[in-house]
Amino acid sequence: MEATIALRLPRDAASVPLIRQILEATLKTLGVVPQIRDDIELMLSEACSNVIRHAGPSDEYTVSAGVLDDLCTIKVIDTGRGFDPRSVSPAADTAEHGRGLQIMRALADDVRFTNRRENGAVVCLEKRLRFAPEAAARPLMNDRAFAAHHAARNADDGV
Repeated sequence: MEATIALRLPRDAASVPLIRQILEATLKTLGVVPQIRDDIELMLSEACSNVIRHAGPSDEYTVSAGVLDDLCTIKVIDTGRGFDPRSVSPAADTAEHGRGLQIMRALADDVRFTNRRENGAVVCLEKRLRFAPEAAARPLMNDRAFAAHHAARNADDGV
């Protein structure tokens, strides 16, 4: 099973619910369990919100999301100046803002940040999916095949 979505969106807060709803509907149709869909929705929202608040100078950004067997990969790409995620201090647990990176790291199985020289940043989020027993889209890939696929993809993770 493979499904891919790619959208170029305006750098506006109204774009976040749009991409969230599209991805949620796709995952629900594939039979992904609600808890995993909720995690993906929240980490996607955080990544997009960070672009809207912090990236510049462009008026748009790109979101691509793909499902391959039981792995969902999301890339949020901006054209700003990029940033060093290690330089971002963790926010307090009670803080209303500044916890986006912490939330993404807590919910995703893998988070990667890539700065593209004078071309913005890419946030890559991965989450292993669980499907409802009756889901038609249940993956056929076993754990060994998944591990081999995941290792090969990480070795060749070009953006």
